[in-house]
Amino acid sequence: MRIMISGGAGFIGGHIADALSEQGHEIAILDDLSSGENSNIPSTAKFYEIDVTDSQSVQNAIAEFQPEAICHQAAQMSVSRSVREPDFDANVNIMGLINVLKAAAENGTKKFVFASSGGVLYGDVTKPASETTPANPISPYGISKWGGEKYLEFFTREHGMKTVALRYSNVYGPRQNPHGEAGVVAIFCTKMLHGEEATVNGDGKYIRDYVFVADVVNANVCALTSETDGFVAYNVGTGLPTDVNEVANSLRNHCQNELNSRGIERTVPEVGHGPARAGDLRSNLIAYDKIQKELDWSPETVVEAGLKQAARWFAMKLLDN
Repeated sequence: MRIMISGGAGFIGGHIADALSEQGHEIAILDDLSSGENSNIPSTAKFYEIDVTDSQSVQNAIAEFQPEAICHQAAQMSVSRSVREPDFDANVNIMGLINVLKAAAENGTKKFVFASSGGVLYGDVTKPASETTPANPISPYGISKWGGEKYLEFFTREHGMKTVALRYSNVYGPRQNPHGEAGVVAIFCTKMLHGEEATVNGDGKYIRDYVFVADVVNANVCALTSETDGFVAYNVGTGLPTDVNEVANSLRNHCQNELNSRGIERTVPEVGHGPARAGDLRSNLIAYDKIQKELDWSPETVVEAGLKQAARWFAMKLLDN
């Protein structure tokens, strides 16, 4: 299959590109490298260095590559930035999406998979929310993701495109940058491995549903290659609660072990606490029953194992060069 991945040089997009390339699909990457990296792009992929807000360049790239499917990962990922700059968030997450959808429809793309967000879409929830839970986003980021799904529904009705919204919970893992909702893992690992104090926002008792990036990749591959009809939304998470304090303490142990294994005499400081962050939910969890039933997907990596892998990857990147 010929597949284009917008944001394919980024954290999640790069992993998706690797997986699809390994399966023999013909891949193109569309990315402006504002947060992505060239090293995340498979050598076999065609690369278009383009901002999704540049409608004409998006149109030209899609017209040239003629993708059968598009996996739209490109996004402004920060909740806190969306609070500070709602106009920037809307320009990237709504107008950028519309540009890609329009070009896809005009060039006969049949399948469109969109990176939505279960982590912010349902608002504060203390039990795993299903896809039928009413949307209640409280940040511009959440609003733009909800609006994006509505545009997918419109393009499905208007152009007969098959569209899938994957509502990610908090994605983490190797190659992560500090900008997303689970960017705390990247921030903590970087500081801890350098022997600096990691700071938790507020009291740290923010319940999150952390899902490992390899599991998210598998969900995207399933959505791209499975038969779906019309528009459908799936949660992609674990349904299991973990608070930020638990993540910080676990990473502190794993990072200390990485330092010790290399004979580096450095002690990871105790975790500190700072001011709460604007726009943060106190609790969010999502249920994955629907995608398990319809696409045979379920998460395979428990949080402790995933955090250990993340700490090891950051240690190799920061300490072994």
